[in-house]
Amino acid sequence: MLSTGTSNRVRMPDGAELHVNVRGEPGGTVLLLLHGFPELGFSWRHQVDPLAEAGYRVVVPDLRGFGASDAPQETAAYAIDVLARDVLALLDWAQADRGILIGHDWGADVAWKTAWMHPERVLAVAGLSVPFIPRAPAPPLGLMREHLGEDFYIVWFQEPGVAEAVLSRDVRRTLATTRVWGPGWAREDEDTPPTPRFMSDAELAVYVEAFERTGFRGGLSYYRNIDRNWELTEPFGTRRIEQPALFLTGERDPVRRFMPAEAMQGWVTDLRQSVVVPDAGHWVNQEAPEPVNEALLGWLDGLRQG
Repeated sequence: MLSTGTSNRVRMPDGAELHVNVRGEPGGTVLLLLHGFPELGFSWRHQVDPLAEAGYRVVVPDLRGFGASDAPQETAAYAIDVLARDVLALLDWAQADRGILIGHDWGADVAWKTAWMHPERVLAVAGLSVPFIPRAPAPPLGLMREHLGEDFYIVWFQEPGVAEAVLSRDVRRTLATTRVWGPGWAREDEDTPPTPRFMSDAELAVYVEAFERTGFRGGLSYYRNIDRNWELTEPFGTRRIEQPALFLTGERDPVRRFMPAEAMQGWVTDLRQSVVVPDAGHWVNQEAPEPVNEALLGWLDGLRQG
């Protein structure tokens, strides 16, 4: 779905196949771009060419459950151990012993945790919008219910079939809204939001077509593994992320209210930059591509210089 590069089907260790676009000459350091929810590899369209032109071999998957990639039925097929193995399989497929990970939203969580769980395979890691959050003292969903309530969107996502039905009822409305999904938003289904200011009607149509075809079950399954991920990461609970790192977020990103970047202090030990892009929201790499690309390329250039 990107305008440049080659398109591939890559088989993962469990047999699922991911749709992957690649840009850049063989031999460059492999750089994986991992998107979030509800997004696609297409979400990196403004970053792919500048990164490839800087000499990187840029690998851009639709993550499992999204777009043209397979969407396994089992919820456990979206747990963090599986997602991290997908990243390692993509590095293997690209013939890279180690690579650089850049993720946004859920892709950021996958990037951070792959660097945390498999440090020998990750040269450096950047997270957009979602910082690395140390392992909670108790299962996270209970903490969310206690502190954020039953209507908090991540809690609302937990009941299989409920959010899928609401989000799929009017896919364009779901993807274009500026409101946070939840029971209140679900009850008010008469609004027709305009195309987001940071994309064209044609770009929005790419997402609408994809999610009308796939539905939202795959992406929602990531949220339904939050407590399972907490259990799976117990062996790494005291481990730090020591690779060179970057965190970048939008000034108006609502995620900052409940996932503050300060949580990384002492846990991401080589955080070389923490960037807040003025007047940008959660979809920062699409909303503000020029400052995002400048920050990414500056950080990457610093890695080359040591």
